[in-house]
Amino acid sequence: MNENMAADKERVNPFFLPYNTPHETVPFNLIRLEDYEEAFMEGIRREDEEIDKIVNDPAEPTFDNTIARVDNSKGEHYYDLLGRVSEVFSNMLSAETCDELDDLAQKLDPILTKHANDVSLNPKLFERTKHVYEVYEEAKKTGVLPEGHRELTAEEHHLLEDEYEGYVRSGALLDETGKERLRQLTEEGSMLSLQFSQNLLKEKKAFQLLITDPAQLDGLPPTAREAAAHAASEEGKQGWLFTLDSPSYSPFMTYSTQRDLRKKMYMAYNTLCTHHNKTGNLDICQRLVNLRREVAQLLGYETYAQYVLKHRMATDTEHVYKLLYDLIDAYKEKAIEERHELEEMWQRETTDPADTMQPWDVSFCSHKLQLERYNLDAEMLRPYFQLDRVIEGVFGLATRLYGITFKENKDIPVYHPDVKAYEVFDRDGSYLAVFYADFHPRKGKQGGAWMTEFQGQWVDEKGRNIRPHVSVVMNLTKPTPEKPALLTLGEVETFLHEFGHSLHGMFANTHYEALSGTNVWWDFVELPSQFMENYSVERDFLRTFAFHYQTGEPMPDELINRIIRSRNFMVAMGCLRQVSFGLLDMAYYTQREEFNAPIIPFEKQAWSDAIIAPQLPDTCMTVQFSHIMSGGYAAGYYSYKWAEVLDADAFSLFKRNGIFDQATAQSFRDNILSKGGTEHPMTLYKRFRGQEPTIDALLERNNIKRTTIPHDQQTRTS
Repeated sequence: MNENMAADKERVNPFFLPYNTPHETVPFNLIRLEDYEEAFMEGIRREDEEIDKIVNDPAEPTFDNTIARVDNSKGEHYYDLLGRVSEVFSNMLSAETCDELDDLAQKLDPILTKHANDVSLNPKLFERTKHVYEVYEEAKKTGVLPEGHRELTAEEHHLLEDEYEGYVRSGALLDETGKERLRQLTEEGSMLSLQFSQNLLKEKKAFQLLITDPAQLDGLPPTAREAAAHAASEEGKQGWLFTLDSPSYSPFMTYSTQRDLRKKMYMAYNTLCTHHNKTGNLDICQRLVNLRREVAQLLGYETYAQYVLKHRMATDTEHVYKLLYDLIDAYKEKAIEERHELEEMWQRETTDPADTMQPWDVSFCSHKLQLERYNLDAEMLRPYFQLDRVIEGVFGLATRLYGITFKENKDIPVYHPDVKAYEVFDRDGSYLAVFYADFHPRKGKQGGAWMTEFQGQWVDEKGRNIRPHVSVVMNLTKPTPEKPALLTLGEVETFLHEFGHSLHGMFANTHYEALSGTNVWWDFVELPSQFMENYSVERDFLRTFAFHYQTGEPMPDELINRIIRSRNFMVAMGCLRQVSFGLLDMAYYTQREEFNAPIIPFEKQAWSDAIIAPQLPDTCMTVQFSHIMSGGYAAGYYSYKWAEVLDADAFSLFKRNGIFDQATAQSFRDNILSKGGTEHPMTLYKRFRGQEPTIDALLERNNIKRTTIPHDQQTRTS
């Protein structure tokens, strides 16, 4: 036996041991592919063992020996093995996957889904939970708690209600036939969601546009050319390589004068996964809609949307549709006006007056119009948005508002060289959290941007406040050999958005992990993120970090003025785009009968009330709409606009008191960011704001004036 074989034989799976890293952060450098399956199987075994102890406890079920024990059963070394490996594995599938990891996910998914069903459908566990729930429900009526039961805090009451409702919503009241059917549906749905994501990633990464003729680069700014040359070099190719990743795709569609190539890029992006091949998603989407409808109806709801919205601020489909159509009523006339302005710009650009503007011309014309109207475009701002400076600015904003500070710690292991790890310290210097930032696109990384956690926050049985390890993952412009990473204003907004989510995680200060951080209702979770976006166009914030990467000169006031004046450029078209996605989402998940309609024509009709331009017959959003097919936003995409109403209303208080006002910020932290899901979100919001939100602050921010009376939605949702 050689030394390597001997070492492998003695090696212990790192998931089974204390990590012995700074703050017990994940030792990515020690984890091997084979460690995941072993840890998952052992984690399942341990959880089954702990549940057996709970359900076979001869003592009367109480909050402490049942509810709290389920939530805080961290076991030896104060961690939950199954949760520990799940967090790492799921995050790697999104941020740093490979074929082997994808294959393992396909293998493990049915096993993990079956285990989750075994827990949620365990009749003895449900009966214990039900007993505790009924004890406290009865005590609400009589004012008397039986002996052996103690008074609960508001957070504990919320956890109890969530646990009970969670079992009911997972099928605990179904008969055995219903439970078996639910198992089948959830296991199939989980596999299809995974397949949807894997298909999308494979198709997106498979497309490449290689340009070898310099003339075809006409219109593209130096940053786009340099990035494309660098991408080609990394692939061992000559020329300029463009992909469907946002930092490559967006500049190409905005600046390229090569209309045929813009069309090629646009059609490649907007026909992803539309073909009937092994990476097609059309059939998968149709099946997912039907699976979720059947799950909801099995549980006693007419539609999946009705099932979802029972635990949302919106409460029902009528309120969702009212929001969406109120926004259409407020913004559509302005959006049509904006569209006409773009068409007029196209007529000034084209040599053929009979040639109408097409979708691949919209970003190009929008850039031209913005340049004409405000003398502003994204490339003018890039030199002032060097990534390192933006990081300083965003961190500095958190320091100014909340007193927290960030210190990079290179001893904290990371999963890719692009990732930076920071220790976060509170105002008093105490340790608050670990913050990971993963900035740039790469082969094994999903598109878009998101916040996640490798460890949540909770208070253990010894009273120790276990602090969170949060991560933001983005696809921002990469550095090149010639230049550092220089961002667009839109990318700065993306960073602020995800950073807002991370603050929600880092400030978590609850007793139970199930209620901490971003574990809130989905139409509330976007408030902290969208709130932070407001700062991107605030003069006093820009002055803290927007310095030219070569000269060190601050961004001129005159340029900042142009940013501020252009803030609402094409805002109505942008609003209707988000509303259209909300309408599409609701159209799928308000289905009452089996859904057999072809996806592409159904999509065109579903969002038509928010569409102001001709639609192309072959393009499709649904098959790449990860939010509602595999990302947890099914029947919930309206949340972005719902939260936008909240964030505009919340930020109006900062505008009144001062955008860096620490008292207002502390109230936002105390009442929103630290509370997680411990109380009803409207209760938390009103405690911060002093009133319920209205749409008025959003309309004022966007300079939109109502021209019609909002419609009664009862006739719209039939």
